[in-house]
Amino acid sequence: MGRKTGRRGVIWLLVALAAYAAVAGLVTVFQRSLQYFPSVDARDAGPHTGGVMRTVSYPTEDGLTLSGWYRPAPAGRPTLVLFHGNGGQHGDRAASMRPFMTAGYGVLLAGYRGYGGNPGEPTEPGLYADGRAALDWLAGEGVAPEEVVLYGESLGTGVAVQMATEYPVAGLVLEAPFTSAVDVGQAAYRWLPVRWLMWDRYDNLSKIGAVTAPLLLIHGESDQVIPIAFGRRLFEAANGPKTARFIPRAGHNDLDLHGIADTVLAFLAALPRGAEGG
Repeated sequence: MGRKTGRRGVIWLLVALAAYAAVAGLVTVFQRSLQYFPSVDARDAGPHTGGVMRTVSYPTEDGLTLSGWYRPAPAGRPTLVLFHGNGGQHGDRAASMRPFMTAGYGVLLAGYRGYGGNPGEPTEPGLYADGRAALDWLAGEGVAPEEVVLYGESLGTGVAVQMATEYPVAGLVLEAPFTSAVDVGQAAYRWLPVRWLMWDRYDNLSKIGAVTAPLLLIHGESDQVIPIAFGRRLFEAANGPKTARFIPRAGHNDLDLHGIADTVLAFLAALPRGAEGG
């Protein structure tokens, strides 16, 4: 009887291990569908913004043509380049950028591959290529990197930090950032070896020390998607000049309701005079 019970226990253990391995394998294969949630509908900026913005197109280094939404800055004013989060598309962010356009700043809502009617599929190297394409297009329009403020939102903070290590931008705004996508994934799936399995890692913590632009970091203390501990740790590792606003009772998707536009506007106004065109 004891031997049979022992054998059953071994069999059930093997079955459990096989099931765990199968689930881990499925998560690995389909992990990008768990990381990216694109809205694929194409929209024209003009009708959706009352003519305030226009749709623009630019080529990537790997042969794609992407579209984004653009409002040029008045002479001598900086342009904010927004890299949005993992859901929706660039056009969804026009309303949140309106306070900055009203204040006289330029805005480029950078499009990603696989989002908003753009070709391709999102990956970490791909989104970096998309970020470079947006900044290079702006330079071709006469907006030098020194006149650009990068604005990363959630997943887009990974793109913004990478671009800030490559381009001499005037400033960097990080909204609900993370140390790395691996840290976020491991916190969400504690029962899986995410650190071994994840492909698109967006390791902000290893890169932030190479960023020399002035930094503004904003994070909600009640963020259930990206725990605020990750934002605090990233801020501690960043170079100065740097400013943080950690907002009590704010979550991940409601930061606009807590007056962050005023915080960003104050940050922009305090940038060195060259960035403000004064």
